[in-house]
Amino acid sequence: MAILSDLGTEILVPACAIVGIVFSVVQWILVSRVKLSPERHSLSNSSKNGTAEYLIEEEEGLNDHSVVQKCAEIQNAISEGATSFLYTEYQYVGIFMVAFAILIFVFLGSVEGFSTKSQPCLYNKGEMCKPALANAIFSTISFLLGGLTSLLSGFLGMKIATYANARTTLEARKGVGKAFITAFRSGAVMGFLLAANGLLVLYIAINLFEIYYGDDWEGLYEAITGYGLGGSSMALFGRVGGGIYTKAADVGADLVGKVERGIPEDDPRNPAVIADNVGDNVGDIAGMGADLFGSYAESSCAALVVASISSFGINHEMTAMFYPLIISSIGILVCLITTLFATDFFEIKAVKEIEPALKKQLIISTILMTAGIAFVSWIALPSSFTIFNFGSQKVVKNWQLFLCVGVGLWAGLIIGFVTEYYTSNTYSPVQDVADSCRTGAATNVIFGLALGYKSVIIPIFAIAVSIFVSFSFAAMYGIAVAALGMLSTIATGLAIDAYGPISDNAGGIAEMAGMSHRIRERTDALDAAGNTTAAIGKGFAIGSAALVSLALFGAFVSRAAISTVDVLTPKVFIGLLVGAMLPYWFSAMTMKSVGSAALKMVEEVRRQFNTIPGLMEGTAKPDYATCVKISTDASIKEMIPPGALVMLTPLIVGTLLGVETLAGVLAGSLVSGVQIAISASNTGGAWDNAKKYIEAGASEHAKALGPKGSDPHKAAVIGDTIGDPLKDTSGPSLNILIKLMAVESLVFAPFFAAHGGLLFKIWK
Repeated sequence: MAILSDLGTEILVPACAIVGIVFSVVQWILVSRVKLSPERHSLSNSSKNGTAEYLIEEEEGLNDHSVVQKCAEIQNAISEGATSFLYTEYQYVGIFMVAFAILIFVFLGSVEGFSTKSQPCLYNKGEMCKPALANAIFSTISFLLGGLTSLLSGFLGMKIATYANARTTLEARKGVGKAFITAFRSGAVMGFLLAANGLLVLYIAINLFEIYYGDDWEGLYEAITGYGLGGSSMALFGRVGGGIYTKAADVGADLVGKVERGIPEDDPRNPAVIADNVGDNVGDIAGMGADLFGSYAESSCAALVVASISSFGINHEMTAMFYPLIISSIGILVCLITTLFATDFFEIKAVKEIEPALKKQLIISTILMTAGIAFVSWIALPSSFTIFNFGSQKVVKNWQLFLCVGVGLWAGLIIGFVTEYYTSNTYSPVQDVADSCRTGAATNVIFGLALGYKSVIIPIFAIAVSIFVSFSFAAMYGIAVAALGMLSTIATGLAIDAYGPISDNAGGIAEMAGMSHRIRERTDALDAAGNTTAAIGKGFAIGSAALVSLALFGAFVSRAAISTVDVLTPKVFIGLLVGAMLPYWFSAMTMKSVGSAALKMVEEVRRQFNTIPGLMEGTAKPDYATCVKISTDASIKEMIPPGALVMLTPLIVGTLLGVETLAGVLAGSLVSGVQIAISASNTGGAWDNAKKYIEAGASEHAKALGPKGSDPHKAAVIGDTIGDPLKDTSGPSLNILIKLMAVESLVFAPFFAAHGGLLFKIWK
C-alpha cells in the first residue's frame, strides 16, 4: 500500500492546482502596479534613496507625459490586433472542434453498432465493462474539454503578455533589473495558470467521469485520452496559424524596412511594425502555451491509460493511479519556489546577469524537482507493483519509477543546455555563423544549416538514453512518466519562454515611442536573452514530444491488440516510409505559407512607402491596419491545409490500411520529425542571434563585422529572415504533428481494430 491515503491524494492535487492559480493572480497584481498613466512621482514613495532615484527618472524623461501616453497607445494597438486575430482564429477552430467531435462520436459509437449493452473488458477478460457507446460519448466530451482548456490557456497567456509589454518598457527607465522582473513575472502568470488549469480540469474530468464509470477504470481512462487529443489539435492550429502570422509580418517588415529602406527594426514608420509585434504574441505565446499544454495533457493521458490496465487499475489503487497527477502537482510547488529566486531572492543589477538568472531557473527547478519526485515516489507508490507490458505484467519497484521520471527530467535539462550552446551568441557556434557573414549571405546560410544539423546529435542521444532506461525499468509506463518528468517543471519553462516575446515587444514599444538609446539597449539585452530561452523552450517541447508520442504509440499498439510491429512486413514498412515523409510535406506547406503571406506583406509595405507622401520623413502615419489584416487573413487561410494533413492522415491510414500500417506511419513520423524539428529550430535561432551579435557590437570581433547597415550585417539579416519560418513556424509545429497523430490513433484505436484495413480486406 502507498503511504499517502486516497483522501490525501484527493486533497493534494486540487490544492496544488489552486495554489498555482492564486500565485499567478498575485504575480499579475504585482505587474499591474506599474501604471500606464502619466503621474508625478513624489519623493516619499522611494524612501531608501528617494532623491537619487528621482533624479535618474528626471534624466530619463520619466515625467514625460507624451512617452507614457505613446506607450499606452502602442500597447493598445498590439493588444487589439492580437485579440481580433485570436477571435477570428477561434471561430474557425470552433467549427472544426464541433465537426471533429461529431466524427469521434460516430467512429467510436459504431464500434459495437451503437449498442447500449455492457461488453466484456478488453484486458480484464472476466469482468464486464461499459458499452462502446459510452466510450464514444465520454471521449467526445473530454475532447471538447481539452480543446477549450487549450484555447483558454493560449488566450490568457496572450492577454497577459499584451498587458505587460508596455509596462516592461516603462520599467526599463528605472533600470534593467526592474524591467526584467516585470517581464518575468508576467511570464510566470502564464506558466502557472496553464500548469494549474491543465491539472485542475483533468482532475475534475476524471472525478466526474467516475460517477458513471464506477469501477470500470479501463473504460474511464480510455475515454480520458480525448482530453489530450483536444489539447493538441487546438495547439496545432494555434501554432501553425500564429506562426504564419508572426513570420509573414516579421519577414515583410525586415525585408522592406531594414534591407531596402535602411530604417531600424520596430521603426514606427514601418507599416508592418504593429503586425510584427502582434505576431510575437499570437505565435510565441498563444501558440507555445497551447503546444506545451497539449504535451502535458497527452503525457498524463498516456500514463493513465497504461496504469489503468496495470496493477494500479486492476486493484483500484487510487493514489498510485494518480501518480502522474501528483508529480505535476508537486511540480507546481517546486516552480513556485524557483520563481521567487528570480523575482525576490536575487536582484539583477547588470545586463550580463540576465541570461545566467534565466539559466539558474532551469537548474534550480530541476534539482528541487528531483527531490520532489523522490518524495512522491516514496509516498504515492506501493514498494512493488506490476505494469502492463504488451500482453504480460512486468514487476516494477517504486525506486525504478523514480528513476524513469528523473531521467526524463534531466534529459530535458541537457536538451535545454545543448540548445542554448548552439543558439546563444556567447558561444562559438553562433559566433562562427556571424563570422561567416563577412563573405556574404550564402556562406551564412551554409554555416547556419550545418549548425542546425549538428545540434541534433546530443539531444537525440539524450532522448535515446532516457527511452532505453525508462523502458527497461517500467515498459511503456516508464516512457510516459519520463515525458511527464520532462514537463514537470512546465510552469518555470513557460515563464522563461513567455518572457522572450514580452521583452521583444517591450523593445519594439521603446523604439516606436521614441525613447532614448539607453533604454533601447536595456530592452535589447532583455530580448537577446529571451531569444535564447525561447530556443531552450522549443528544445523542451520537441524532446517531450518525442517521449510523449512514443508512450502514446505504445498505448495505441496495446489498445489495437497488435502483438508486434515487424518492420520486415510490407504493411509496416510502407507505413514507415510514408510516415517519415510526412514531416517534410508538412514543413513544405508551412514554409510556403509563410513565403506567400510574406510576399503580400512586402508588396503592401512597399506600396505604402511609395504612395504615402511624408512617410519616410516621419510626417505622415502609415496604415498599420491593412498589414494586420493581411497577416490575419493569410494565416487563417493557410493554417487549414497543414492542419488537415495531420488530422486526416491517421483516419485515412487506419481505416483503409489498418492498424499495422498506421503503427508504421507513427514510428516513421516520430523518427524523422524529431530530427527536422530540432535542426530547424536551432538553425533559425542561431541566425537570429548571429544578427543580434553583430548589431550589439559587444566584442572586438562583433565590432569588426558591424555596424548596422554594413555588408556582413545585411548578410546576417538575410540569414535571420530565412530562419524565421524555420524556427517559429515549421520547427515548433512539427512536435505537434508527432504527438497529435499518435494521440489521435490512440483515441480511434477501437474503431481501427474493429473495422480498419478495408483495402487489405478487399485485396484478399
